[in-house]
Amino acid sequence: MTDQTTPTTPDSDSTEQSSAAATATPEAPKPAAVPKPSGSPPDGHWWWGTGRRKTAVARVRIRPGSGVFMVNKKPHDVFFTEDRDRNDITNVLKTTNTLGSIDVHVNVRGGGYTGQAGAIVLGLARALRRYDESLESILRDNDFLTRDARKVERKKYGQPGARKRFQFSKR
Repeated sequence: MTDQTTPTTPDSDSTEQSSAAATATPEAPKPAAVPKPSGSPPDGHWWWGTGRRKTAVARVRIRPGSGVFMVNKKPHDVFFTEDRDRNDITNVLKTTNTLGSIDVHVNVRGGGYTGQAGAIVLGLARALRRYDESLESILRDNDFLTRDARKVERKKYGQPGARKRFQFSKR
């Protein structure tokens, strides 16, 4: 008994199906529902969150609205000139699907631009957690609710900086 194996050639039907599948546009994922507030704000108007990073302190207020984002009474894209800082801040709103549906007003003091942006991220995440309790898992998974405790180390006496030493001389 001899086995004759015939090479399998793709059928014209299967070729048409695979090419149709390759050219078909993938369906866009349905956007998640915009979070709704879980209750009324404590003061009747705003949900608050405080963020800190290095020496910067940000007081963040949010409420449902048209997507206005003000930092020290300026639009956030005017206040922050670096794309990195603007993207860090708006990334919190994009991740929680609240971009364009929440008004954000921030007062920030101290530190530099990067420290201020980090403080705003933490304050905004804390305010969003109070706004809607279901957002906490999303915020925590993306490390928006984690306080970055790194600060500048102090200068020590008898040396020029925190870690740097004067050159050692044996004699």
